[in-house]
Amino acid sequence: MDALDAVLAAAGVRGTIAATLNAAGPWGLNLDDIPGAAFHAVTDGTAWLCLRGQPDIRLLPGDVVLLPTGAAHVLASDPAADTVPFDRAAAQRALSAGEELHLGCGAPQARILCATYRQDPAITMPLLTLLPDLLHIPAARASAALGTTLRLLAQELGEPAPGSAAVLNRIVDILLVQVLRTWLTAAPAPPRGPSWFAALTDPVVGPALAAVHTQPGRDWTVASLAAATGVSRATLARRFPEKVGDTPAAHLTRWRMDLAAQRLRDSDDTVSAIARTVGYTSEYAFSRAFTRARGIPPGRYRARSRPA
Repeated sequence: MDALDAVLAAAGVRGTIAATLNAAGPWGLNLDDIPGAAFHAVTDGTAWLCLRGQPDIRLLPGDVVLLPTGAAHVLASDPAADTVPFDRAAAQRALSAGEELHLGCGAPQARILCATYRQDPAITMPLLTLLPDLLHIPAARASAALGTTLRLLAQELGEPAPGSAAVLNRIVDILLVQVLRTWLTAAPAPPRGPSWFAALTDPVVGPALAAVHTQPGRDWTVASLAAATGVSRATLARRFPEKVGDTPAAHLTRWRMDLAAQRLRDSDDTVSAIARTVGYTSEYAFSRAFTRARGIPPGRYRARSRPA
C-alpha cells in the first residue's frame, strides 16, 4: 500500500453512476449543484463541455473529464445549443430500469457516462480539491490501462445484464484512480500550490508520505522518517514543507486525527485502543490532540457522529 492507496481507502471516495446519456439531434444538458466531484466519459460520438471561465472543449470517444468540485457545467451537441436541466429523478428511474437517459430525437450522436464521487466527511485530508477545476484527459493521452477500462465501460453500457449498475460503479472507482495517476505523471506543476498529493511523485517526500500514511501508529520523528526514506534530516525538514505545505509532524497529526475520527464513528473500540492505533501511548495526550483538531473531545465526537 502507498500513500494514495491509504488515503483512498480511508477517505472512502466512491463513485456512483448518475446517468448514462444517449443523446440525439440538437441537445444540451445543464448540470449544476453536483454533489461531490463530477465525472464524464464519452464512449461513442462527440459532445461539447462548457464551463464558465474555461474554453469550450470538444469531447471525442475515449475522452474523460473530471470536475473535482462539481462546478456547474453544460454538456451539449454544440456550445450554442439550447439546454435543459439535468433531471435526476428521470436519470434514476432509467438506471433502475437498466436503461439510458435519452435526450433529443433522431440518430444518436453521443453516449456519455456521468458519475459523481464523494469523500467520507470524517476525513479532512484533501484529495479531489487539490486538482484543477477541470481535468480533461483526451483519449490520445490516456494510458493503456485507462483505455482498457474505458473499453470495458463501453462494453458494459452496450450490453447491459443483471448487476450492470454494480459493475459500472466499480469501473467508475477504477477510473478515478487511473485519472489521478494520469494527472500525477503528466501535470507539469501543482496547480494549487504545495500539496501532499502533488508531492507523491517527489523522490524525497513521496517515500516519506508513504511511510506516514501506511504506518500512522509508528513513533515518527523527522530524524526517524528521514532515516526510513534514506535522506538527511535537514533535507527532509526543508523539502517536506516546501512540497506539502506543512511540516511532517503537522501532516502526521492531521492524518492520525482523521483515522481516529473514522474509528470513533464506525467502531466500538475504546478511546484508549484507538489512541494506541494512531500512535499515542497516553489516552490523555490523544484526547487533547483530538480536541484541538476537531474542537470536541473524542467521546462526544463519537456520540454526535454516529447515526441515531
